Amino acid sequence: MTMPGGSSGMTNIRVAIFDDHPIVIDGVLRVLTQIDDMDCAGTGSTAAAAAEYALENRADVLVMDLGMTGDVCRTIMKLQRLTPDVQVLIFTASNELQDARRVLEAGARGYVVKGCSGAELADAIRALFRGEVYISQTVAARMIMASQKAMQNHREAEDLRLNMREQQILKLLLTGMTNREIAARLKISEKTVKHYMSLVMQKLNVRNRLEAVLAAQKLQSSLNQRPRTAGFLQ
Repeated sequence: MTMPGGSSGMTNIRVAIFDDHPIVIDGVLRVLTQIDDMDCAGTGSTAAAAAEYALENRADVLVMDLGMTGDVCRTIMKLQRLTPDVQVLIFTASNELQDARRVLEAGARGYVVKGCSGAELADAIRALFRGEVYISQTVAARMIMASQKAMQNHREAEDLRLNMREQQILKLLLTGMTNREIAARLKISEKTVKHYMSLVMQKLNVRNRLEAVLAAQKLQSSLNQRPRTAGFLQ
């Protein structure tokens, strides 16, 4: 781990860079040297080095690669616990929503995709220094779209109200049981099962048992990602 010197401005943002690709560190350093309000406080190539640096030195923002050696998420959580004033900006080649959610939930305050301009990286660092959150526009847009889709699925689930018997029958249908097997399990007539199956298919807006199973699986999957909805496969 190295600790290059910087300008002497007391109000400058102290930035430490951690990436296992030297060319990336060099690129970020070039950006910082062109900016008056930032200094490079240190560099390193592993998650462990980032944690060690933050605990032993003063930095305002850690710029960290997601794919470098070590458990980056665990490091972020450790830093949040031990050095809460240090803000973590993930600078990564990944634009996967799962990766972004994972590090943001761990405590990172920023997520910037490599390939951005130097100006955007500087804006992100300044935003974190001000206590704000910064996410690359492309990733933020996908997050919003995914959230809107999840909300739509949840509203559809909210609109679906199954009584207890309908829930029981649909659960057993999802296990692959026939009407006769469902009737035997619930100790009701097969005719009664068919009656409830008709009601369930109407509520699911499907035409047959296969479509009912597929619709139920889709709704159950969406609910598993959101708070449980009363009246559906509780």
